[in-house]
Amino acid sequence: MTRFLSAKPDARLLPLPWSTPLADWPTDRLVALPRGISRHVVRFIKVDDSVYAAKEVVEHLAIHEYRLLHDLKRLGTPSVEPIGVVTGRTDSVGEPLDPVLITRHLQFSLPYRSLFHTGVRQGTVMRLLDALVVLLVRLHLVGFLWGDVSLSNVLFRRDAEAFAAYLVDAETGELHDALTDGQREHDLQIARTNMFGEFLDLEEGDMLDSSLDPLNLVTTIESRYRELWNELTGVEEYAGSDLSQVESRVRRLNALGFDVAELDIETSPDGSTLRIQPKVVDAGHHQRRLMRLTGLDVEENQARRLLNDLDTFRARKGLQHADEAVVAHMWLTECFEPVIAQIPPELARKRELAQFFHEVLDYRWYQSQRENREVSHVEAAKGYVRDVLAKLPDEAMSAESVVPVEGESIADQAVHQMVNPYDPSLGYVEDQEDEPPYDPWEDAAPADDAPQVLDMAALLRAKAKK
Repeated sequence: MTRFLSAKPDARLLPLPWSTPLADWPTDRLVALPRGISRHVVRFIKVDDSVYAAKEVVEHLAIHEYRLLHDLKRLGTPSVEPIGVVTGRTDSVGEPLDPVLITRHLQFSLPYRSLFHTGVRQGTVMRLLDALVVLLVRLHLVGFLWGDVSLSNVLFRRDAEAFAAYLVDAETGELHDALTDGQREHDLQIARTNMFGEFLDLEEGDMLDSSLDPLNLVTTIESRYRELWNELTGVEEYAGSDLSQVESRVRRLNALGFDVAELDIETSPDGSTLRIQPKVVDAGHHQRRLMRLTGLDVEENQARRLLNDLDTFRARKGLQHADEAVVAHMWLTECFEPVIAQIPPELARKRELAQFFHEVLDYRWYQSQRENREVSHVEAAKGYVRDVLAKLPDEAMSAESVVPVEGESIADQAVHQMVNPYDPSLGYVEDQEDEPPYDPWEDAAPADDAPQVLDMAALLRAKAKK
């Protein structure tokens, strides 16, 4: 009998055809979305206006990953939201089927192969790697040993000029009170091996910029990880007892997007040395401030950009001494909401709202420079919608994003047509040649019933005579 394990059950999932293997589900239940390579059968299920990712996996791994994802969400780490596990599945003849882990699809996110498929600049690749490094550090800070660090197990979302990375596969993970240096190094070694292979694969498929070397890329990941980890947890010593150094360290961590919950501060017996080490750091410094002031739940760099605009609004209005919450409400009603209102309904899938506002601010700055005047938020939003947004692809991905579109040439369709649009891991349809190429060596080979004697001289004479 089919059973559902879920903390937030969605009754709309109950009548779905769980007695059918995921690979054989009817397409009217599925939506074609890009995803990473997986060793399991994965499908995206559409239920009314909700989209879920479903993965067939053995029971103990499904339940382990479900509970681990719950713990990661409780700890505030970037990961997909677990919905439930379907167990006790059997097919039409009573044969057992693997359980299904269900997670909520992360809107406006893309796997790395979708980002690289159309080609990305070197700077974009570095921003993707930085996002992955921040994710790995945040997971290690809460004591999560990933065990399978790779680009395939991550989704990326736009975060102002950067990216934010989310964990989507935790079946090999373990949660500890704290990680040892050896455990962290183990994850780094796995990351090096997996991602070197992924970059080689991109290089082989002509999807990696020729100026980028796979070995240099994985070395860069390691070095940036160590730099960020040392900044967040390392010990600093200063000559003298200048306590302003404490405030300076906290400001640096805030600039990186981390709050400091606890500092270990020691002074030498003679007061000549000050030693500072962060003991507890928590990501999301700007996110929390923006949420507290406005209720907007956005990515960290988006929050930083919106807060900068709020602070500029406050200075322009001469409200430096007014209550911060009052100013934030004025900014919402006079700046943010009028800008968002300029998005036509048919273009709402192009950008997430905070990312749209960030890009309008960029457009506004350049437009003001070109026209030598201060362009208003609303005027900039209208220009951005007209000049830029209408031409962008949808990022709330749909089936049309991965299935060939009408008007493509036959050659283009051969390049872009997937073997199965609901399972991108199967790759694209390859051109089939009408006849195999002629191979004289195979043609001169003896018949199957002839003695198999390796005589190179005889083969050469036969080939010359022919």
